[in-house]
Amino acid sequence: MTADKTWDLWYHKCKAKAQKEPKKIAEAGAEVMYKRNDQLKIEDFVFPYGKLNPENEWVRLAALVPWDAVEERYAAQFENNGHPAHPARVALGALIIKQRLGCSDEWVVRHISENPYLQHFIGLKEYCDACPFGASTMVAFRKRFSQEDIAAFLEASIPKESPRDDDDDDQSNGGTLIMDATCCPADIAYPQDIELLNSAREKIEKLISQLCKENHIAMPRTYRRKARKDYLNLVKSKKRDKKKVRAAIRKQLQYLRRDIGYIAKLVQDGVKLTQKQKDSMNLLTTVYEQQHIMFETNTHSIPRRIVSLSQPFVRPIVRGKARAKTEFGAKLHISLVDGYVRIERLSFEPYNEAGDFFHIVERYRERYGKYPKRILADKLYRNRETLAFCKENGIRLTGPALGRPPKDKELSRQTKQEEYQDICDRNIVEGTFGIGKTAYGLGRIAAHLEATSCCVMGVALLVMNLTRRLRSLCLRICFACFPVWSPLPKAC
Repeated sequence: MTADKTWDLWYHKCKAKAQKEPKKIAEAGAEVMYKRNDQLKIEDFVFPYGKLNPENEWVRLAALVPWDAVEERYAAQFENNGHPAHPARVALGALIIKQRLGCSDEWVVRHISENPYLQHFIGLKEYCDACPFGASTMVAFRKRFSQEDIAAFLEASIPKESPRDDDDDDQSNGGTLIMDATCCPADIAYPQDIELLNSAREKIEKLISQLCKENHIAMPRTYRRKARKDYLNLVKSKKRDKKKVRAAIRKQLQYLRRDIGYIAKLVQDGVKLTQKQKDSMNLLTTVYEQQHIMFETNTHSIPRRIVSLSQPFVRPIVRGKARAKTEFGAKLHISLVDGYVRIERLSFEPYNEAGDFFHIVERYRERYGKYPKRILADKLYRNRETLAFCKENGIRLTGPALGRPPKDKELSRQTKQEEYQDICDRNIVEGTFGIGKTAYGLGRIAAHLEATSCCVMGVALLVMNLTRRLRSLCLRICFACFPVWSPLPKAC
């Protein structure tokens, strides 16, 4: 039998087998697509240069991560056949390492390839001198965890204990609920109208040049050199008065309107745009319309204002802080119980966090079976509805009670002490925001997509919860070994 006939016989035999058992082959392919990576013990890790220390911080942190909840939600994404995906422990473990070390994607790969404890943390079975993934794969990891997934991981990372109370006499209500909101700034340049218009003009000029070159059409007159010169005359000037700025913006709007007209004429003549070019034109047209309206009305505010071409989902968030009245990024609303963080709302659109008050309180009741004894929040949450709700359910809300102060001096002094203590206890949420922005990357979100930015913020809060659990565990061990010391604080 010749080699060609042998090949034909083998091919037809395999084809017939595939037609008889398509279901088994599909199931086998699905198993290849994603394979669960069970948790590893530190004793099972093969290290050729000795043994790993079981008291290492990364080893103890790995025991606190809810890997089962991560695997359940992560594996549900892979249903079709395809290239085998990295396990959930590798994906989430790499993101946790990045947030905890505060390094770039490239340095995450280098750290994992050099550190056996990090390799054990992401679930590798033995030490190897290379990372199982590249730096570009970190982007895919961030895309695979949605806001709902991160919220579920945060809930699983919090101990299932009832909130602690200083006084256990009242059994109807219990615990302290703290809520507040902050802005997580995006990694964009401070938006200026002239800079935004100049960038939009340069993008649309490049698109015109590309379309004319592809369709062999004569290049229209765009006055790009004159437009560039007008832009530089403003940005290089030492003094910018209002009249000079408005004149420069007027010129850039005129250049941009002319370029948009050229694109519209090319489309009318039969030039077809790709989907990416259509999306770009929709963005640039929206920028022109918003800037034109603000220029004509002489205002600097418009609904859903675009402040960045690279991240058009970013919106201005007015916070009224001393450092910056307006910030540009996502608005993060959290709640704290015993120091552990939960995401209540995360959006790039501005909103009033006081509207989430009742939803947060009801979720607290569903979780613990009772209302909190205290709610610590700022003045924004105090209105007639929230005060009436708290009075009806026996909840003490931060701030002075309505009406005249009590005539009893002792009762008045006690009330003032409670108000002062509530204000002091509420500072923990400000400290949480400060630590998150300085140590865990919430101060500047470097991701460039909306989904990946939300993932970065969620993983940062997850690392904060795990770090608190790890610190609490260390304190319990210390107080168990040295009972002479003061007892463990209830906040831990």
